[in-house]
Amino acid sequence: MNRNRTISRGVASAVALLAVATAGSSASAQDLDRPVHAGRPHFYGTKTPYAPQQHPEDLPPAPRGYTPVFAEVVARHGSRAMSDGEDAEAVLRPLESAHATGALTYLGERLLPQVRALGAAAAALGYGTLSGRGAREHREMAERLHGRLPRLFEAAVAGHEPIEVRTSGQARAVASGRSFTDGLTAGDPGLAGLVQAPVTDKNLLYFHKQPQNADYQAYVAGDPDLAAVLARIDADPRTGRTAAHVASRLFDEEFAAALPAADRVAFARSLHALYSSAPDLADEAPDVDLDPFLTPRDAEWLAYLDDAEEFYEKGPAFRGRTITYGMAGVLLDDLFAQVEAKAAGRSDNAAALRFTHAEELIPLAVQLGLPGSTLPAAADEPYSYDNNDWRGERVAPMAVNVQWELYARTTPDATRTAPDAAGTPAKAPRHLVRMLYNERATAFKPSCRPVAPGSRFYDLAELERCFGRAQ
Repeated sequence: MNRNRTISRGVASAVALLAVATAGSSASAQDLDRPVHAGRPHFYGTKTPYAPQQHPEDLPPAPRGYTPVFAEVVARHGSRAMSDGEDAEAVLRPLESAHATGALTYLGERLLPQVRALGAAAAALGYGTLSGRGAREHREMAERLHGRLPRLFEAAVAGHEPIEVRTSGQARAVASGRSFTDGLTAGDPGLAGLVQAPVTDKNLLYFHKQPQNADYQAYVAGDPDLAAVLARIDADPRTGRTAAHVASRLFDEEFAAALPAADRVAFARSLHALYSSAPDLADEAPDVDLDPFLTPRDAEWLAYLDDAEEFYEKGPAFRGRTITYGMAGVLLDDLFAQVEAKAAGRSDNAAALRFTHAEELIPLAVQLGLPGSTLPAAADEPYSYDNNDWRGERVAPMAVNVQWELYARTTPDATRTAPDAAGTPAKAPRHLVRMLYNERATAFKPSCRPVAPGSRFYDLAELERCFGRAQ
């Protein structure tokens, strides 16, 4: 997120922030220090480090008579350094000024070297660069993929079936792809010769920046409805109260009171950005821990402000508008094209791997109807944690991924699907598809019927029907 753009959304928003922040400065510190959700102390939003959501051993096997023949992955890059040094500078300026005049609290004095260390680690690694943790996220994901589908990769080696790799061309996505293929081949050197050189495909994996989506770029830059709803969310009194509370813990009373209210908000949001980024740089800055400097309640509200921007700029956004996610149709089409080509015998690929960004995965989640990704907001009721399940930490953590597995019927006695309404047994499908979302077996949207109630396997022809691809 561009903090400068957030702070300058309009004079009306700035005036509102000044008013509510000042009004909220007398909020009870005891109330604000109280955690909101026991057992959920972190609110990192879309910077949340990756964790698989289901153990491979807990995944049900394919129905009898089916063998995996193809796998495809579309994944966000892994954990990375901050995009630039702006947030570190925005936090350091008031901290250093207060330090020079003895206006830092004990907690504030502890924060100062932590911010310096985190900023130095990001600069040394390279802004926006894949971190050690990010490389590990992709390498281990690939190892689990291989462990989950060993027969697929054994057949790939035996049949010399290639593994296709495409990226957005951005360095962190390219590095993620390299880490993934390293993990895939580490335990099976026979695969190394099958991994193709990565191909840059911006139209598929960086579509939000391409000329054909100029209407989307104009929406983000200046849509009046977008600007109005984000200004309304920013001006919520809790923003001012949270910013005042953050400042009160780090600066003495006189210094905190002298900070303009809008500056307190900018400081708190930049501090949250660093707080969220620190876990992604755990390898490069192992001694940095910013958790003590934001209470869970403060971190939750600041994460909500970030989530609101992601929701309206990349997610389901406004009811009745598709500007934020319609462009992801190209990626959904490619997911289908790959399994259809393999099923029809037009492709020899054993796997297709794609490495991209949150700007592509968040709208794809809407297109696919993934859990917690689809509910838009009404014009008169802005997105909030109370009325919508959308959360950046679940929809688009670092290395968020969607994987499709294609299974072919290999025996005549393959499991048949449930009888139709007349009681006639249905013929066993030729090909089944299973989807994993962050490595959890996940249902397709409700209009798609699985091969059996509760199953996560779907007839490819049924998916084509329910996604409107059937000829």
